[in-house]
Amino acid sequence: MSVITKKTVKDYIEIPEGPPYYQLIEGELIMSPAPSYSHQRTVGRVFLKLSRLLEEKGLGEVLISPIDVYLDEKNVFQPDILVLLKEGKAKVEENGIFGPPDVVVEILSPSTAYYDLIVKKEVYERAGVKEYWLLDPNRKTFEIYKNTEDGFKLTSQAREKGKVFSEILGLEVDLKDIYEGGI
Repeated sequence: MSVITKKTVKDYIEIPEGPPYYQLIEGELIMSPAPSYSHQRTVGRVFLKLSRLLEEKGLGEVLISPIDVYLDEKNVFQPDILVLLKEGKAKVEENGIFGPPDVVVEILSPSTAYYDLIVKKEVYERAGVKEYWLLDPNRKTFEIYKNTEDGFKLTSQAREKGKVFSEILGLEVDLKDIYEGGI
């Protein structure tokens, strides 16, 4: 029987740059396979919507994975999309983002759903992410959780049709803009 040692940011930094991509989740190095077509299409559509909004209103910037987000000594994530508002807590450095982004968007995949729905959600909440968006391209769902003094609370959701609203960004998103269309 072998003992698995927990990893820290120091161990994470020593991983060579480039694929495969790892995340440090509660002290464990987790590698994910390449995302699916529907996952990447969803990422692209959400990114475009957020990018246009942030540029028009001059609120901040939006970034797409892979980029390291250092949340604490045991957690370095690569969210699918993250939003950094001008007045936010996160510090931008060349080798990653240090501290909580204002909005984190995760697109569910079979290989990462457990982490996104449970483990990473708890860490994002604890770290102070203001809003956590979860999208499932297979079920065509979109949920927005706002971080309150009692933790993440579901503030907006839709399935297949309908709209969701981000209080932090003042943005309404129609699911048809995210899930309909394609090649």
